[in-house]
Amino acid sequence: RPRRTIRIGLWTGEEQGLLGSRAYVKEHFGDPQTMQLKQPMHGQFAGYFNVDNGTGAIRGVYLQKNQAVAPIFQAWMAAYNDPRMHTLSANNTGETDHLSFDAVGLPGFQFIQDPVDYGSRTHHSNMDLFERLVPNDMKHNAAVVATFVYLTANRDEKLPRKPAPSVQ
Repeated sequence: RPRRTIRIGLWTGEEQGLLGSRAYVKEHFGDPQTMQLKQPMHGQFAGYFNVDNGTGAIRGVYLQKNQAVAPIFQAWMAAYNDPRMHTLSANNTGETDHLSFDAVGLPGFQFIQDPVDYGSRTHHSNMDLFERLVPNDMKHNAAVVATFVYLTANRDEKLPRKPAPSVQ
């Protein structure tokens, strides 16, 4: 049993402005417009991991300029011992649901993935079908996400947080 609750979110309206994740964060954790945070939920939150780019194999994590988390993720990737999973980018990547969490000072991260069909006419089209999934990538991704979520849920401390953002 994990030490912390694990929730899985399947958001709607990501392409229309992160509508589902923004509504969830506002209801449970705080309003990024006013930075009025909802306790105790905001304080208890440990971390959020997002997979958004289709079937491509996960290669690493965007740290969202949260350098304090880098040694933790490096250790997890080393223990995972998969040569495909080795990249940490300090940079922010945009337009995915992790930004809703980051906007209220919660540690939210997007995985770095191979761009299989992401920028083509397939992704987000009527040709974006189950048959286009790469089974080995999906198995790898499930294992990576499960590892990061499980290790986050069982840490003594929550994942490090960046300084709280200012009112938007």
